[in-house]
Formats: sequence, structure tokens, C-alpha cells
Amino acid sequence: MKIAVVVGARPQFIKVAAVSRILRNHYVDINEVLIHTGQHYSSNMSDVFFDELAIPRPDYNLGIGGGSHGQNTGRMIEKIEEVLLKEQPDWVLVYGDTDSTLAGALAAAKLHIPVAHVEAGLRSFNRRMPEEINRVLTDHISALLFAPTELACRNLLAEGVAADKIHMVGDVMFDAALFYKNRAMKPNWFDSIGFSMNNFVLCTIHRAENTDDSGRLLSIFEGLADAGLPVILPLHPRTKGKIAEQNIPVAENIHITDPVGYLEMVWLEMNCKLIATDSGGVQKEAYFHAKPCITLRDETEWVELVDIGVNRLVPVRRDAIRAALVEIPPSVEHCFSSMLYGSGDAASKIVDRMLCNSERISKGVVF
Repeated sequence: MKIAVVVGARPQFIKVAAVSRILRNHYVDINEVLIHTGQHYSSNMSDVFFDELAIPRPDYNLGIGGGSHGQNTGRMIEKIEEVLLKEQPDWVLVYGDTDSTLAGALAAAKLHIPVAHVEAGLRSFNRRMPEEINRVLTDHISALLFAPTELACRNLLAEGVAADKIHMVGDVMFDAALFYKNRAMKPNWFDSIGFSMNNFVLCTIHRAENTDDSGRLLSIFEGLADAGLPVILPLHPRTKGKIAEQNIPVAENIHITDPVGYLEMVWLEMNCKLIATDSGGVQKEAYFHAKPCITLRDETEWVELVDIGVNRLVPVRRDAIRAALVEIPPSVEHCFSSMLYGSGDAASKIVDRMLCNSERISKGVVF
């Protein structure tokens, strides 16, 4: 069996690492073809992940990135289609909710190649988010939907997706967190900045709703400054450009660094006091490492974390952000339950389900 895997953005590399390790170590009769769209194309957003996570180098690197959502998605579909026609895979496997996800799913569906979607069923119910459009469309053209939670399964059923397409497997990012936890690496610059372990805020900001709105972006930096806590902010290149473009002042308590590798990010997550983010993946990683989290958005796909009290949605206003940082909640260790996102074997379940459904797919039963 041949599986074409389409990835392009940093969070997807982490998920691929978990599944690829199962595919390549336990199934010699499965041929994995890795297609990197190039959506994240700089070395510290892409290459370092393949090195650190021992992911095989992509079989194809399409070099598509830096354009608008429409430009990127259209160019990706064209190039992915060329690869699929050449490789003739039995499956196309996509992850998450990026432009690469949707492009891979659309290219496959047009060629009548069945699509399997990892992290299916997540919903923010905010159609202004490009990620929401990507995930909804991908779910509805996929033959197999691998949901990380029971709520994700219910979302799909509510939208009329056939029950036999949906599989609750858990979260592959939890697989990765367990596997790489003991391999975490302290960034080589950490000791030089004068911050103490377990006494700094780790912050990540990258979503367009925050970076493209000058008022929201200014509020975030003002709130971080007002709290007076040491802040480490690994900065997405696009966000760095927006800060310069909008002339956003950066206070002395905020240490901006280039994006870090996954193993360094895990170390920062494990050794911070609090995480502030607009990233879906980082919200979960905060929970995996038993750290309180505030989410700088109006909604989240990971509502179960809010429900159990380990994550708080914070309005993107200067006063609200300051208050949330000053009133840091107690440790969330007592709330931790690995069963919320499965038992750490999501990748194995995904591969097993694909193998079990291959015959059904070939006969047209599911797709």
C-alpha cells in the first residue's frame, strides 16, 4: 500500500513524526511518500523539525509559500496533483487545518483518491478563520476522519457525516509529547537572558485575527508589558513583520527570539510558569506538560480544556490580558488526565484503521 502524506506547516511536522514512526518501523509493506508544500519554508520553521524529530526528508518539496491564502492553495493543488498522478497512491493523508491540508484533500478528491484526515471534527464555529474553512471542507471530502476527542466526533455527526467514516483515535500530539518529553533541549540562549526557570511566561502569537489587526496586536504587547512578568516570545516571521509594519513597541520584559525547534519548545513549555498563546497546538501542549494556559482568542477548538479549568479564553484587550497574567491560576497537575486525548497510541490506531478500510475503499463502499 502506498500513502501520500501532505504537510507544510510546523504543527503538522510534529503530527507526522508520530505517524511516520509507526509506518516506517512496523509496516514494511507500506510505502510512505512525503510531500512538503513549503508553506513554512525557512530553516527554523521547517528543516530543524525534520532533523530533530527524525522525520525522513520529503520526497517532494514544492516550495510554495509566502503568498495569500488563495494564491498558496491554488498553486499547491496544481503541484500536488502532479505528484499524485505520478505516484498513484492508495491514500492521501492530511493533517490539521492549514492551506496545505485543504490543498492536499482537494487534489486527491478530484482524482478520486481517498483522503484520510487526522485531527478531524474540530470546530471553532468562526467562519472568518481560514483554518475553520480548511477543516470543514477537508472533513466533508474525506473518506476517513480521525477525531482526537468525543466532542470532535459529535461535531461531525451533527454535520451529517456518516458514522462509519468517523474514528475516535485520540490525539497524535499527545503521542509526540510522551515520546519527546525526555528529549527536550534547553535553548542555548536561555541562560544568557537572565530569566529563571518556572518564573517566565511563554507566549506565541501567529493567527491573522491577532497579527493583522493593529489594535489587537498592540493590546497583546501592552498587556504583556503591563503584567511586568518576564516573557519569552518565539516569533513567527510573519508576526515579526507585522510588528515592524505597525510600529508596535516591545517592552523590556519581553524577550523576542526566532522560532525554536520542537525539542526546545517542549523544554520552554515544561519550564515556564504560564503559557499565553493563540495556537491550538500549544494549548494542548500546555495541558500535556501541566501548565496553566490563557488563550488570546474569542473562541477555541479545544473547549474541553476550558471546561476543566486548565485553559482560559481571554479577550484581546490590554486590561484583560494584564489581569489574566497577574492572576495566574494554580498548578493544573491535579486536572491532568491522559484519557482526555487518548492513551498515547493514536498513531497506531490511525494506521490500523487505514489498513482495515483499504479493501472497502477500493470497492467504493466508503468513498
